[in-house]
Amino acid sequence: MERFFKLKENNTNVRQEVVAGITTFMTMAYILIVNPTILSAAGMDSGAVFTATALSSIVATLIMGIYAKLPFAQAPGMGLNAFFAYTVVLQMGYSFEFALTAVLLEGLIFILLTLFNVREAIVDSIPVNIKKAISIGIGLFIALLGLEAAGVVIGDGATILALGDVRNNTILLSLIGILITGILVARKVKGALFLGMIITTIIGIPMGVIELPNSIVSIPPSISSTFMKFEWHNIFSFDMVIVLFTLLFMDMFDTIGTLVGVATKANMLDENGRVKNIKKALFADAIGTTVGACLGTSTVSTFVESASGVAEGGRTGLTAVSTAGMFCLALFFAPLFGMVTPAVTASALVIVGLFMIENIKDINLEDYTEAIPAFLTIIMMPFAYSIADGIAFGVLSYIGIKAFSGKIKEITIPTWIIGVVFILKFILIH
Repeated sequence: MERFFKLKENNTNVRQEVVAGITTFMTMAYILIVNPTILSAAGMDSGAVFTATALSSIVATLIMGIYAKLPFAQAPGMGLNAFFAYTVVLQMGYSFEFALTAVLLEGLIFILLTLFNVREAIVDSIPVNIKKAISIGIGLFIALLGLEAAGVVIGDGATILALGDVRNNTILLSLIGILITGILVARKVKGALFLGMIITTIIGIPMGVIELPNSIVSIPPSISSTFMKFEWHNIFSFDMVIVLFTLLFMDMFDTIGTLVGVATKANMLDENGRVKNIKKALFADAIGTTVGACLGTSTVSTFVESASGVAEGGRTGLTAVSTAGMFCLALFFAPLFGMVTPAVTASALVIVGLFMIENIKDINLEDYTEAIPAFLTIIMMPFAYSIADGIAFGVLSYIGIKAFSGKIKEITIPTWIIGVVFILKFILIH
């Protein structure tokens, strides 16, 4: 392992990497429950989707760990699964087979784009200060995700956001978890995020928030109802073009944003500000999406919760391999992992949010042509509830402000091109 993953060179060890991998899994284990729930609305068998979700996560995350040797985990992405079920199937009226076909085509296109370095060029086209801002924006976004899922932050109709009822045991457990995890971090306890979630889970049992399962072991459901279920007669329709463009855009910039943001936090950028092994990482995403479509699930992407493992010290592919191993166990121990609720993971995600905003001190706030685009990138991720839209606002404002402030020469041709793509996105999708 030392030779393959270069643990000492990355200032880590097997224990640290495994703990980081388990931590990443625990913060994203909800996808095993949520993804089948969402896709069942599209008429898919939830049991089959559960198995497909776990298997596609295992394949994609193993590729990320063994091939790209990066500490990022992959699974069917939130937002992408909602678009699959609620927009393509329920709103547009197509079958889930049509949607799976779109996901398959998306994965194949991504393989080609990655092969010819198009996605890598897109990553390189993002200005340096916006790359730093992406990490900060993800920090705020991931904290919001944790608080919202646990009910600490809610939309109450009268306001956009409001505080939930702190007398509720679920919310109270989340706040206790944040406090416990914060104390562990402050005392520099190794594996603080992981231990925080374990302690929070134990406390939640007598509080009535966490239920002990009736059984621990379960047999993975069959994927026969979703395996290779494609529909080819509509692939040349205009609707397929729109669906495909939307999936491509959402996945591309969510994945790019996560890779850049988390890698920045982990100091995994090279001297030119590029993510190490970015092409291999993007291949993992593309192959994961393609395999996922064949198994019967929506688009696979790099999970922002990977930041929790990085915060625990994960620096190599062994972290990802450990996460994949946990997904393997989850196939057979689903009831046990069902105890890891949003009330438990909120503590880790909020503290990770703090870790992610460290890079704000590295952003040039004196040059407003740099500071304003960076600021818009940061705030629009949580406000628009989208990593991709945060990047879009950052890049487009960067182009506009630089162009009309006498600094048009600082805008590279790739940045102009990506700006046009963002404008097309807003015209076609919004």
